[in-house]
Amino acid sequence: QVQLVESGGGSVQAGGSLRLPCVASLYTYSRYYMGWFRQAPGKERERVAGIDRDGSTTYADSVKGRFTISRDNAKNTLYLQMNSLKPEDTAMYYCAANPGLGWRYWGQGTQVTVSS
Repeated sequence: QVQLVESGGGSVQAGGSLRLPCVASLYTYSRYYMGWFRQAPGKERERVAGIDRDGSTTYADSVKGRFTISRDNAKNTLYLQMNSLKPEDTAMYYCAANPGLGWRYWGQGTQVTVSS
């Protein structure tokens, strides 16, 4: 059974940092395009960052220069380093895996709350 398990969420003051790991029980993890998404109450889910199999990355404009996505294929783990956090970053954060046909697998989410 495929599982993606996020952790590392919590409450932090504006300007602070958090690091979110996501452990994936995917047999061929290195072959998946991986991403981080977030959803705030009353808002649509948005993709925050993505990382391809070759390590190339993409970011939403709202987090460029502040967030860094990375992956450790030996540990089947995806990371999201979040610096200079803002109250508008408050949301539930999800990791997801795409085998090339869409975002097929999702984690249960971890809550990030940033206070001003």
